[in-house]
Amino acid sequence: MSTETPRPLDGVRVLDLSRVLAGPLCATMLADLGATVTKVELPGRGDDSRHFTPHIGGESSYFMLVNRGKRSIALDLKSEEGRALLERLIADADVLVENFRPGVTARLGLDWESVRAINPRLVYVSISGFGQTGPLSHRPAYDHIVQAMGGIMSATGWADGPPTRVGDAIGDVVAGMYGAWGALAALLQRAQTGVGQHVDVAMLDAIFSLQMVALSQVLAGAAAPARLGNAHPISAPMDAYACADGHIVIAVANDALFVRLATALGRQEWLDDPRFSTDPARLAHQEDLRSEIERWTGARAVDEAVTALESAGVPAAPIWDVAQLADSDHARARGLVRTVEHPVAGAVPLVPQPVRFSGTDAAAQAPAPTLGQHTDAVLADDLGLDAAEIARLRAAGVVA
Repeated sequence: MSTETPRPLDGVRVLDLSRVLAGPLCATMLADLGATVTKVELPGRGDDSRHFTPHIGGESSYFMLVNRGKRSIALDLKSEEGRALLERLIADADVLVENFRPGVTARLGLDWESVRAINPRLVYVSISGFGQTGPLSHRPAYDHIVQAMGGIMSATGWADGPPTRVGDAIGDVVAGMYGAWGALAALLQRAQTGVGQHVDVAMLDAIFSLQMVALSQVLAGAAAPARLGNAHPISAPMDAYACADGHIVIAVANDALFVRLATALGRQEWLDDPRFSTDPARLAHQEDLRSEIERWTGARAVDEAVTALESAGVPAAPIWDVAQLADSDHARARGLVRTVEHPVAGAVPLVPQPVRFSGTDAAAQAPAPTLGQHTDAVLADDLGLDAAEIARLRAAGVVA
């Protein structure tokens, strides 16, 4: 009897026809939860992200992060036999993830209507820039595009500077997360109805939905937030402040916290100052408040300032880069980075999905595959093909 702890999606079969980021991340999050994910790639080149630098032992670090825990089959979908093999895999799948531009799957005969005829129980997840419907659906999209149109660039950066992209590909990442969330919801409903459905995720919709502060303003009839640097559009002081050897962030979101801040800085007179006595007043006079706060922070090192503020119950933090967080005691205690053994690259670090479950280990269990690494196993174990037939398909260029 196996001693391994069952995982939430053990027994669920996922076909990943996607590439680069949003779709592969969606499928990988399902793999973290125990699903058997088979990544279908083109022979020869595979997923474009296999070629992104830097590389570890000849394998793309980017690809390995985003495709952990999957099997890879190299399959020529332009050939009749390749399409037939894929249709057999679809017939036995629970979830299919794709991120082609809308219209491409229809030309391939792999759109939702075609696929549901093969497997009515299939949950079909489509991730695209602008969704499967609407006047923008035909447009190609990269993260830069949806950040530009999604409102987040207009509110990011300094007041006297240009609109600024959020540093990482947040549009892709949140769309992948919503895709996994939608797949799980559709699987749960299928358990009740016996029927799958089409899950349509648009990167633009996803990034729009993230902006709670901006939306709370606009939907109430106020103007969209302007660029404020590191300041907050509703509360103050909530910003980055200069110390003697760097910067810290102080986050005061209500009057009670401001009392603690004034006390910690020895400036109780602020509490009777009409410029600072309420949150709206502080927001209107935050540059005056910044000058006063930086008289205190500027005379102290980052660690000293953070320690003093934390001791007083004021939310404050140093500004770390990703390398500092990855090397922190917190990251080690929470298992934010795991090491797995890759068949080519050796020991490689991976970042699993971050949700912790009390009854299961839902972190990265296996490395990303090499291109076509599991072709023979998938054909033999999932489709029942014998060695001679697999050799014939390989010689014909249908699989690799």
